[in-house]
Amino acid sequence: MIGFYIIIGIISLVSWLVSQKLKSKFKYYSTVQLRNGLSGREIAEKMLQDNGIYDVKIISTAGQLTDHYNPVNKTVNLSESVYSQRNAASAAVAAHEVGHAIQHAQAYKWLTMRSQLVPAVNVSSKFSQWLVIGGLLLSAFSGSSGIGFTIAVIGLAMMAVATIFSFITLPVEYDASNRALAWLKTNNMLTDAEQDGAKDSLKWAARTYLVAALGSLAMLLYWGLQILGSRD
Repeated sequence: MIGFYIIIGIISLVSWLVSQKLKSKFKYYSTVQLRNGLSGREIAEKMLQDNGIYDVKIISTAGQLTDHYNPVNKTVNLSESVYSQRNAASAAVAAHEVGHAIQHAQAYKWLTMRSQLVPAVNVSSKFSQWLVIGGLLLSAFSGSSGIGFTIAVIGLAMMAVATIFSFITLPVEYDASNRALAWLKTNNMLTDAEQDGAKDSLKWAARTYLVAALGSLAMLLYWGLQILGSRD
């Protein structure tokens, strides 16, 4: 179990560092005011219209960095600051979330796969680790009866689903950012300095997903070794 806590500690530290860097980047680029004077909401509206999407609503949501696209009710949810402010960070985030709406409208395969996995991930994230740990403990107390191992393997399989989900998320997020940056540049929405700020902001946002995916893989490998090693 010491190895488990070490991995958790490393993952948590790296995640915190990347999160802090992301917050500092967005704080800095929030001071870079857009020359065109458009708010995040207005950027999102224009990008949707330019892509022929008229059935998606743009709404303001509470919190910081809580921006997301909801494919169920077709809403681009922008945090309060992004929704109303007129800076490079807001433009980047708003365009990125619309990028997801465009993916949805075009049935982008990675987004479709990700959406299909959501129900399974909602279940696996709640029970996988408990099944793995419970299965290993049962094996330790009941010897080589096999039931504990079976339970642990089921938990490991559920954990693998969550890991696959986290890696499928990567192309979804990177593609949305690429769509956002391409649209902003093609339509001359930002100056060169503002475009650089938008790109830097989205780069650090993407790294949070990369860290999460690598962390999920590390935990999967760790528990896989624990379970398979218990059979030796």
